[in-house]
Amino acid sequence: MRARLIVAKGLFALGLIGMFGFAAGIPAARAGVGTVDKSSLDYKVHRELVTLPWYGVFDNLQYEVNGSKVILSGEVISEHSQTKRDAENAVRRLPGVTEVVNNIEVLPPLPFDNQIRRAEYRAIFSQATLSGYSMGTIPQIHIIVNGGHVTLEGTVMNQMDRNIAGIVANSVPDVFSVTNNLKIG
Repeated sequence: MRARLIVAKGLFALGLIGMFGFAAGIPAARAGVGTVDKSSLDYKVHRELVTLPWYGVFDNLQYEVNGSKVILSGEVISEHSQTKRDAENAVRRLPGVTEVVNNIEVLPPLPFDNQIRRAEYRAIFSQATLSGYSMGTIPQIHIIVNGGHVTLEGTVMNQMDRNIAGIVANSVPDVFSVTNNLKIG
């Protein structure tokens, strides 16, 4: 009986992980209401950026499509500095793109910031209500740390999750400030 219960709980957890993994694969900010035009330049840019090999939880990539011009912005950690060039090259190759402005900032390699990143990751994703946001290839919550200042980027499902993430991020020692830019989607 106990073994069946453990197996049932394990299967349930795998189902949840799969469900969250699928949901995390398409960030809610882009999912929106209605259908997504997969032929649009906006969709193609988004797809290229979220499939970059080193894009992770401590990076934040944003973009703006203005006609055939794409403006890239955000931050990547120094260990992922290649992501800045990869993002520009991937977007530049897209049909219909005539100009790419790359304003992605490579964050300095500060050991102090790396300690804060690890502490923020543990603090945020150890919360039961927030742990699902770390699932999938691209986590829905991104933790950007620059000189001891933390910025939360991404999308959560409701205001409570947004508030909890902000409170938990503020509880990490040695953080100078926390900016909660999480959107509800």
